[in-house]
Amino acid sequence: MSSNADIYECPIEDSTGNTVDFGRYRDKLLLIVNVASRCGLTDQYRDLQKLQEDYSGRGFTVVAFPCNQFNGQEPGTAKEVKEFCSITFGADFPVMGKIEVNGPGQHPLYELLTATPDDDGKSGDVEWNFEKFVIAPEGAVLRRVRPRQRLSDPEFVLWLEDHLSDRPVASE
Repeated sequence: MSSNADIYECPIEDSTGNTVDFGRYRDKLLLIVNVASRCGLTDQYRDLQKLQEDYSGRGFTVVAFPCNQFNGQEPGTAKEVKEFCSITFGADFPVMGKIEVNGPGQHPLYELLTATPDDDGKSGDVEWNFEKFVIAPEGAVLRRVRPRQRLSDPEFVLWLEDHLSDRPVASE
């Protein structure tokens, strides 16, 4: 687990190009993910939306960052990506502006995130679209989940529920 207290200070834009105060997520358990609409893993949007539906009332949210760095699989604008997610998968989690997750143009948020090792102890560059990072409310990266691991995997769901166990369920 790494401590990234400045995660909430990173400059973030939403899908329309407006600056977002990322600190507004400080009280949430976040799942940050780089997404692409024309990827073999695009159906993972279903898993992301299911987690959003199941746990948003317990202080959890998915935050998606479109990225076109992997074989040009996210060619549209961030606004188009948000519309695609909403129409195709019913996604209602935040979709931010397009960013680079690796290389010389790497977004400052991903400079912090990629320092965290995965379950096998490997840190560094994002491997592909749909790499996930779970962030604690205080900004620590709790877990790095590689692209091919499904969020519907029972082991991951149990792990996530364990991290939400001390968070109250919001009344409707």
